[in-house]
Amino acid sequence: MEPRIWLIGGPTASGKTAIALRLAQEIGGEIVNADSIQLYGDLTILSARPTPHEMAQAPHHLFGAADGAEAWSVGRWLRAALPLITEIQARGRSPILVGGTGLYFRSLTDGLADIPAAAPAVRIRVEAEFEALGETTFRARLAEVDPAAAARIAPADRQRLVRAWQVYLSAGRALSDLQAETAAPLGPEAWRGVVVEPPREALYARCDVRLAAMFEAGAVEEVSALLARRLDPALPVMKALGLREIAAWQAGEMTRHEALAAAQQETRRYAKRQATWFRNQTPDWPRVTATEPEAQWGQFLALGAP
Repeated sequence: MEPRIWLIGGPTASGKTAIALRLAQEIGGEIVNADSIQLYGDLTILSARPTPHEMAQAPHHLFGAADGAEAWSVGRWLRAALPLITEIQARGRSPILVGGTGLYFRSLTDGLADIPAAAPAVRIRVEAEFEALGETTFRARLAEVDPAAAARIAPADRQRLVRAWQVYLSAGRALSDLQAETAAPLGPEAWRGVVVEPPREALYARCDVRLAAMFEAGAVEEVSALLARRLDPALPVMKALGLREIAAWQAGEMTRHEALAAAQQETRRYAKRQATWFRNQTPDWPRVTATEPEAQWGQFLALGAP
């Protein structure tokens, strides 16, 4: 049997990196990035990429592998990750995928459907319809053509409700039907998923502390260098947490204190959205709920791993 594939997900600042690194050391595994911003080489500090010291302790893949001028999709990440998983297993080692981008994990466990992109006019129309109808009526309408999606999509998840209706209008078929025809790259017996989910207040405190440390450790200079490239603001790297606030401070639109506070608030909001996604989309994955690293590792071991 090939070495098990580990999927370690959870919100930002939850402690995923430490668990993945320790697991890699314990079992001789190799770590593969599953975070959409840590892909880019431009933001080492602001993306909370593993430090050079951490990366020297086990093989790491897909960290800083892309240039900020590129726009990696979920599909492109999947096409890069799958050969790596195969290569790592061929070496007799375990792939350990770690990150907070839930759609990356879903593409591995559920597959990635070939879903057409909605035309701009369709996107605008559907957004307007959601505003006019409200979530309850919009969801009921979706349920008439895609009951599985209407039941699966979490309350207040406007983005996915709108996307499901856009797909129906563009493809003439339900999103759930298209997804059902897609084979999962990883069989259910090949992998094990774990979510690192400390209590919310503890998680928020970790977010605040880490962001303050980033401001001191060179994140400001990283942002300056990235802004100097004058990249398209729509690129993924330009949406990194903290970048907008640091840019506003550098432009004289807010003070350093205001920029840090705003970035901390946005990071807490993002962590909450990530936690909600994992709670709704991976309810059967076991949880590590401790806060301190040693306690988290102890809980991880208690789950029967490694």
